[in-house]
Amino acid sequence: MVRKDLRARVTLLALVASLGLAGCASNLTGDSYSRDEARRAMVVRYATIDSMRLVKLEGTKSNVGTVAGGAVGGIAGSSIGSGKGSAVGAVIGAVAGGLAGAAAEEGLTRSQGIEITVRLDNGSHMAIVQEYNGENFVPGQRVRLVQNGSTTRVTP
Repeated sequence: MVRKDLRARVTLLALVASLGLAGCASNLTGDSYSRDEARRAMVVRYATIDSMRLVKLEGTKSNVGTVAGGAVGGIAGSSIGSGKGSAVGAVIGAVAGGLAGAAAEEGLTRSQGIEITVRLDNGSHMAIVQEYNGENFVPGQRVRLVQNGSTTRVTP
């Protein structure tokens, strides 16, 4: 009876952690803006696309995955043995769970990106990396570069 209750708690905690990690994913593509970017003046320049290539954008590396994984691992590890064995199992489970949680967070939030190389009207070149949303850019296409401080995005 106690084992069933513990398994149910571990399963529930793992589900909550998974949902929390999914909420950490960012979708800042060429046509998406963060809330902080709203109502800010942006510089617009025009350019011509030279080339594009798909790239991988690494996932987030916050402490959410580590903490959630550590909690789940600690609870699962504490169910092994009794007394000192349970405490050792909890510590080992927490460490292993923390490492697994961090890796899971990075993997779940990893996304496809695109590196777009453009030729500005003054003849200089620039490469911009943004999340790929399926938009089809082609070499020779005129595009807008929208810049806000250190953030630049390419839009048709």
